Amino acid sequence: MADEAKLKPEETAKRSQLKLEKPYVYEKVMKYDEKVKRGESIAILQFQYDYKCNFQCHHCCITKLRGKNPKRFFTIPDVKELSRQADEMGLAHLVITGGEPLVFPDFDELVAAIDPKKFYITSDTNGWYLDEARAKHLKEIGVDKIQLSLDSLSAKEHDDFRRKSGSHERAVRAIDAAQKAGLNIIIATVVTKQRVRSKEFLDFLTFCNGKNVPVFVTYAKPVGDWTGNTDLMVSKDDMAYVAELEKKYQVYTHLTPSYGLNLGCIAVKRMVSITKYGDVMPCPYIHTSLGNVFEEPLKDIIARGMNIKYFGEYVDTCLIAEDRQFISEVEEKKIYSKVLPVDYREVFTRKDLIDPDKKS
Repeated sequence: MADEAKLKPEETAKRSQLKLEKPYVYEKVMKYDEKVKRGESIAILQFQYDYKCNFQCHHCCITKLRGKNPKRFFTIPDVKELSRQADEMGLAHLVITGGEPLVFPDFDELVAAIDPKKFYITSDTNGWYLDEARAKHLKEIGVDKIQLSLDSLSAKEHDDFRRKSGSHERAVRAIDAAQKAGLNIIIATVVTKQRVRSKEFLDFLTFCNGKNVPVFVTYAKPVGDWTGNTDLMVSKDDMAYVAELEKKYQVYTHLTPSYGLNLGCIAVKRMVSITKYGDVMPCPYIHTSLGNVFEEPLKDIIARGMNIKYFGEYVDTCLIAEDRQFISEVEEKKIYSKVLPVDYREVFTRKDLIDPDKKS
């Protein structure tokens, strides 16, 4: 793996905790550097197991993926098979998302099917149902980390954004509950063009870091319920501003180098999204299917994604949050207004593939 001496103190601490609590997962993670050098993906599986949710957020990106669908959907035996394939590929991290995972009636069975001994398991949540008892239970069944949505210091602004009165109060409560249970926790917050340079955002970072909780920035994207809303998009200068904030605050984006690896945009290289219906997408916001795990092996699907230049080559920006050309040429022309996710063959052509002669 990357030189341990170059790791940040918090990264070293997390690595040590992982080695102690999940030694098998630790051994897989320690092979990541070599996998990257071979041009292989070290994808986190962002697993949209179900789309049940108790919120109706303004920015929801899965609106057009949910609802009635005649196609096959995940069952617990299917999850066990996905876990087996991912483990064989040397992947080590799975994020349970939805929807809102803590409303899933079979959440415990889902975690067991993933197998906590083989994976570092994160659960997304809006915090509504994460009290002390639930947090303690999650830790006991093998969940390692909570990614909690919180979008403003103002209770009214957060509640309005999430369309749920009282959601801010419960989210803040969830921070304390997770920490008391010994769960790792990170705050996921949506940042728009209008918010990125605001005093509120700086105060938000100070508040979260004051609770010893890092913040993960999710840049606004013109998809889902925000389809076509490019006024919310940040610029490269805005992203550079956030990169500067990383020197003062515990704040990160998916472009932040971590554990000695600088991968740029992590779509496919470091993350894929798997829908309830088995489609594998490059990330939660690029709604094209690279293939379906009910029809072919996960390793073949990810290899296909790594052969597309947008994902297999280094990209220094977020394609779907900042790259106007990608959004215009790919998203708007080939994905908007179609049934989602759109088959990759309708989105990418031969010119979008990596030249075999350029591969190492």
